[in-house]
Amino acid sequence: MDLKYLSREEVLQKLEMPVCITLMRDVFQAFADGRLENKIRSVLPVEPGKLLGIMPGLISYEEAVGAKLITVFHDNYKKHLPSHQGIVAVFSTEDGTLKGICDGTAITAVRTGAVSAVATDLLARKDAHTLALFGGGVQADMHLKSLTCVRRIDAVYVWCPSLAESEAFAEAHREQYPGIEFIPCEQGEDAAKNADIICTVTPSHTPVLKGEWVKKGTHINAVGACAAKDRELDSACTVQSRFFCDSRGSCMAESGDFLFPVQEGLIAEDHLLGELADLVSGRVQGRQNDEDITVFEALGLAAEDLACAAWLLKE
Repeated sequence: MDLKYLSREEVLQKLEMPVCITLMRDVFQAFADGRLENKIRSVLPVEPGKLLGIMPGLISYEEAVGAKLITVFHDNYKKHLPSHQGIVAVFSTEDGTLKGICDGTAITAVRTGAVSAVATDLLARKDAHTLALFGGGVQADMHLKSLTCVRRIDAVYVWCPSLAESEAFAEAHREQYPGIEFIPCEQGEDAAKNADIICTVTPSHTPVLKGEWVKKGTHINAVGACAAKDRELDSACTVQSRFFCDSRGSCMAESGDFLFPVQEGLIAEDHLLGELADLVSGRVQGRQNDEDITVFEALGLAAEDLACAAWLLKE
């Protein structure tokens, strides 16, 4: 069998952000239409802070079925390695033939930013123009790239665990985005209080964003925490928001940002107002006014990866 394989470099070259945003919008419309199936990931713990995830899905309109195999090792930054490493395998629904394999690290990086862009376009105020990034890694880079596709951003506030990291991120991106002012922040509050859009893209196990810092009208993409015991948002942040997610099942199983305030008795499960598919299809109203604080909780779905891989393997 002549197996087709797309490397990290090939994926990043071909899967341009505007294309991926369109693919992700189509994925969630297909969710709304019932044209694909997605299973919650199975997780095998390796060691504390290290796991193997298996994410299967079926996209009938692409005649594709498959899975992503991915490791998540949160301390890999110490070794200058990605925290997420893996592959996406795509099979034909007609005869079960393996169509090909794509680098899952690159797909994960791009599609995660693209999904947040779809959510931001639906939930953020139309005049939102300032962005706060909590974190300075790959997803901070991808969210900057994706959100500038859906909103005209003129200022980016960056908070990392150290001011030196915040300054390094700002310096690395000023030339690429000459029309944007980059402001490194020593305190998270200084980043949050000035932002119309906030993206939390950290490996933190405990809250990095407090509700008291968030001004009215802000939209938040909560991306970094993907386990029930982990959270990036404090309870106040969730309680005061109109809360949405990519998958209700994933949110109820994996979202510490949502589950902690439920367990504390501060909200009920109906505080989760809908999935991204509901917003894309118009079945659920997102922002009701310019003072609403909205949250999109991203856990990551196999269908997102499969859609990207199936598209790449056809190109």
